[in-house]
Amino acid sequence: MSELPRKAVTRTAKLATLPLGFAGRATWGLGRRIGGASAELVGREVQQRTAEQLFKVLGELKGGAVKVGQALSVFESALPEELAGPYRAALTRLQEAAPPMPVSTVRGLLAERLGEDWRKLFRSFDEEPAAAASIGQVHRAVWHDGRSVAVKVQYPGAGRALLGDLAQLGVVARVLGPVVPGIDIKPLVAELRERVAEELDYALEAQAQRTHAEEFAGDPDVFVPPVVHQGPEVLVTEWVDGVPLAEVIASGSPEQRDRAGQLLAHFLFCGPARTGLLHADPHPGNFRLLPDGGGEGGEEGWRLAVLDFGTVDRLPGGLPPIIGRSLRLGLADAAAEVHGSLREVGFIGEKTQLDERAVLEFLRPMIEPAAVEEFGFTREWLRGQAARIADPRSPAHHLGRKLNLPPDYLLIHRVSLSTIGVLCQLGARVRLREELENWLPGFAADCPEGELPGFWTEEETEEAEEEGEAAETGGG
Repeated sequence: MSELPRKAVTRTAKLATLPLGFAGRATWGLGRRIGGASAELVGREVQQRTAEQLFKVLGELKGGAVKVGQALSVFESALPEELAGPYRAALTRLQEAAPPMPVSTVRGLLAERLGEDWRKLFRSFDEEPAAAASIGQVHRAVWHDGRSVAVKVQYPGAGRALLGDLAQLGVVARVLGPVVPGIDIKPLVAELRERVAEELDYALEAQAQRTHAEEFAGDPDVFVPPVVHQGPEVLVTEWVDGVPLAEVIASGSPEQRDRAGQLLAHFLFCGPARTGLLHADPHPGNFRLLPDGGGEGGEEGWRLAVLDFGTVDRLPGGLPPIIGRSLRLGLADAAAEVHGSLREVGFIGEKTQLDERAVLEFLRPMIEPAAVEEFGFTREWLRGQAARIADPRSPAHHLGRKLNLPPDYLLIHRVSLSTIGVLCQLGARVRLREELENWLPGFAADCPEGELPGFWTEEETEEAEEEGEAAETGGG
């Protein structure tokens, strides 16, 4: 049966195989070492087997399992290359595919949700799914007026399955932790659980997509397919062809990569400013490159098509000005002002004492791409930042644990990190500063040019962070 397994015990049993399988592979690896195999070879084989089992289970379960897998997939750039290889293919598969529902099930669901004469709505309907999402699958069809459309059909029992998966995955988060060092899985799972009700409501999704489609109608850079029809647990939108972003990541030209990265950064910042909504699911499966942009050929001849508005953050007025203001102050090397700005909105607790310079240095990854006219996002850069924060021996690791993430900023933080992950997968050169000046509230147009001013050496940063730790120990 390829539908979502409905019994909680069935799904729990499948998820329970993850820690058991990990223990079994560890024992198998020990046996291989005793047999004389090298540690490097055994480690690589264990990692590959771990990836295969992990994403096989997640893919079979769909629901929350695929949702977590997709959320993690954008962070594979942070893995060291010797670890990234075994996971990359499995992660990419999760972005676009999952086992389909039987044809008879699809027919029954459409009859139940659109009426027994549902076929009259379409000139044709392809019963083989074209793609799979975390809580539904997509079929290609031709609407009765001749438009090519995508029909998203929600899996039966998706709500119960989604909540059950996320609860169980929260329990086994320690097993998922090694997949992406430096990413804390439990808050990610908790945040996804909070969004379940919204994602299951196709009326809310249709409303968010209509808002974007109307705002970006005729835009030379961004295309959002219009909503054609919305019913209970069924959503019909115009069909979008184009080059999947996963394909650009895998084999795109440098021009395609740079254009895709620029458009992705553009949409991240202009979307909230223009619609009051933040698209909160930026994994590669939700984007396409369309060869019909407003420029005269070349790289400017591409637009970014944006799909799946099931998860959005409602931000009237755009992104919070504190983000732009903190970036601007960081570029001006105003450590004390950055510290005060972060404390003002709760990123630094009232009783937490941290060295101002150490905090600014900790924020380097968010400031560095905005300090130059064009920044090259690479896997190597992201790996370095992830290692700096993930290493328990690093002062940055300890300082990061003392910073707070206010609930209102949790989704913004995840979307920002996810977008950076995709930009690094693309290896794109992006004029990020240009997008910030145009669209980010609080980011002044006269920010200082050139290299980051006044940043300390690693040794000086470690000394400052250690002083901050001592101060916090004394001050609570």
